[in-house]
Amino acid sequence: MPLYTRSGTLDSSLEDVARWHFQSSALLRLVPAWAGVEVLEIPPRLEDGAIVTLRVPVPPLGRKKWVSRIEEVNPGVSFVDDQVSGPFKMWRHEHRLSQDDSGLCRLTDSLEFELPHPPPISNIGERVVERALVKTFSWRHRRTGQDVARLRETGWIQKKVLLTGASGLVGSSLRTLLQVAGCEVVRLVRRTPDSAKGEFFWDPARGEIDLSAFEGVGAVVNLSGAGIADKRWTAKRKKVIRQSRVDSTSLLANSIAKLSGEKPAFICASATGLYGDRPEGRCNESTSPGDSFLASTCVDWEAAAVPAREAGARVANLRIGVVVAYAGGAVAKLRRPVSLGLAGPVGHGRQGMSWIALDDLVGVIAHAIVDDRYSGPINCVAPDVVDNRGFMKAMGRVLRRPTVAPLPAFVARTLFGQMGEEALLQGVFAVPEKLESLGFRFDFPELEDALRFELGHLD
Repeated sequence: MPLYTRSGTLDSSLEDVARWHFQSSALLRLVPAWAGVEVLEIPPRLEDGAIVTLRVPVPPLGRKKWVSRIEEVNPGVSFVDDQVSGPFKMWRHEHRLSQDDSGLCRLTDSLEFELPHPPPISNIGERVVERALVKTFSWRHRRTGQDVARLRETGWIQKKVLLTGASGLVGSSLRTLLQVAGCEVVRLVRRTPDSAKGEFFWDPARGEIDLSAFEGVGAVVNLSGAGIADKRWTAKRKKVIRQSRVDSTSLLANSIAKLSGEKPAFICASATGLYGDRPEGRCNESTSPGDSFLASTCVDWEAAAVPAREAGARVANLRIGVVVAYAGGAVAKLRRPVSLGLAGPVGHGRQGMSWIALDDLVGVIAHAIVDDRYSGPINCVAPDVVDNRGFMKAMGRVLRRPTVAPLPAFVARTLFGQMGEEALLQGVFAVPEKLESLGFRFDFPELEDALRFELGHLD
């Protein structure tokens, strides 16, 4: 029966790692987006008999439900998950924490498994599974260490948080991190809310919001906004892009202003698009806005938060660059063409692509929730400044493909119109001046490392 063990020392205490690892919601942080695993059910607590249900890819058969039972829970030390039903004939995974001689935590994953096929098919399958385990647990150990370090830095975020955009790329990742920290996270939704899940209704277009959502809240995080580069910009689409940001921010800011007593912090998304097209030089937080549609939208977006600031709330405007993530944004759109060798620079490729890894962006928001120094405009970008050509070359190196098939400027303009001009052919070289002055620690200061982690190419 095949055995696999991964053991490594994390730069954290056993107590801190156990605090993270024994939250059932930590499972959501341990599933890489590139694995194609869907989490269907997790238990409210990690205890004997608790059930975890996943849907996993089983090539070439499609997808299969995988049900596991939690057993042998020794709080703060170890637990086991045993397969009840799923793709294996047998699967047993022991998670164990121990303290090494230096006082740091050692995390050990020990697995036994058996495939349902006879030899020689099982022999081939075992090698495939073992390669996947090496890749997955390398990723999981790194994610665990980074998460624990981030939550230790933020004091485990002991605040109730009101979140918008919770189902989006950034919002869903932030929400799971906050839940692992033990935070109560409540959400604003446009559909009929489920109060049992901490949901409250709002409709920014109509100016409607349930003010009871703000009860006991220490921070409001606003990540609402229609997609920028997913459709051609008609006049109607541009109106949606602008109003989805300005209306939601204005409604939240004015609601905060109406609250009695101490005001919650207001952490509001913005974008480096505020600087417009800057082919030369570096843009810090004091750089003046540009004159493009995106720039004017960002200016109005940030201005909409002013009522909250005037009422005494701390407001942070997060000017976010290109988010490096497997599941969304530019990287998700580029994965397939780069993998096929059908991608390259857009236009001349010298336009700036200010970027930030998803985990680092979530980390910035976590700090902004608890740290009063995070106020005003903040460039949420990595220190590794690259242009479009450099970004594409980095993706090519990670995916081991050439990036020599450029998208000519006239094609971008013809296919995408103004969106192609502003979102693809223009750019900015933003720098994280304020984050660096605050001592923010980047888990991914370099682009290629961020891409390797997000795309699952850790070799």
